[in-house]
Amino acid sequence: MNQLFRHKERISDRVISEIEVQILEGSLKPGDQLPSERELAMEMGVSRPTIREAINTLCTKGLLQTRHGGGTVVTDKLDSSFSDSWQEMLYRHPNIQSDILDFRDMLESQAACLAAERATEADLENLEKAFIKVSKAYADGELLEMVTADVGFHQAIAEASHNVLIGHLSATLLKLINSHVTKNLKYLNNRPKDKMRLEAQHLGIWNAIKNRQPQKALEISREHIEYVKVSMAASAKEFERMQSAIRRKG
Repeated sequence: MNQLFRHKERISDRVISEIEVQILEGSLKPGDQLPSERELAMEMGVSRPTIREAINTLCTKGLLQTRHGGGTVVTDKLDSSFSDSWQEMLYRHPNIQSDILDFRDMLESQAACLAAERATEADLENLEKAFIKVSKAYADGELLEMVTADVGFHQAIAEASHNVLIGHLSATLLKLINSHVTKNLKYLNNRPKDKMRLEAQHLGIWNAIKNRQPQKALEISREHIEYVKVSMAASAKEFERMQSAIRRKG
C-alpha cells in the first residue's frame, strides 16, 4: 500500500515538474489557460486524478489559479513579487532609470548573444514575426502599437536565449519600464532621423541573430541601449524646458 502511494506520488511530481518547466521556459505564460484535465491526462499518459493532484499543488504554490467556470490559468507570481515593489521605487526615485538602463545593457546584450548561438528554427520564426510587427508599427507611427511591438521584439530575443532567468527577468523588466519605453518612443516618433536609426538597430540585431553572429548581436544591442540612454536624456531635457516655459507663462 505504501509502495503504491509512493508510486502515485512520483507520477504526480513528474506532472508538476513538466508544468513547472513549461512555465519557466515561457511555453506557458501568465494568463495562459491549461488544457482540460482530460486533455492533459491523455497528453501526459496519466490519470485525471493525478492531473488534478498536480494542479492543486501548483495552485497552492501560486503558479496556477483555478477560476470557477473558467478553467485553470498561469499566474504572474514569478514576476509580480519583483515588479510590484520596484514600480513604487521607480515612481519615487526616477534617478534609478539610469541604473535600469545599465541593467538592460547587460541583460539584453547577453540575451541577443545567446539567441544568436541557441535560437531554434521555431525561435527564428517567432523573431521574424516580432520584427515584422516592429517594422509595421514604426511605419504606422501609432505610439501604443510601437511600444507593444518593441517590447515584444526584445522579449522574443530573451526567450530565444533559452535561459529561463533571462526570459523571466526580461519579461519583468520590460513590464516595469513600460512607461519609460513609451516616453522614449514618443520623443523619437517626432524625430524621423532618430526613429530611422532605432529601426536600423532593431534590424541589425535581428540580422545578427538570424545569421548566427553572437558577438555582433551583443555589440549592436549595446549600441542600441546606449542610444536609448542618450535619447532618454534628451527627452528629459526637453520636458524640463517645456515645464520651465509653462511656469514662465503662468
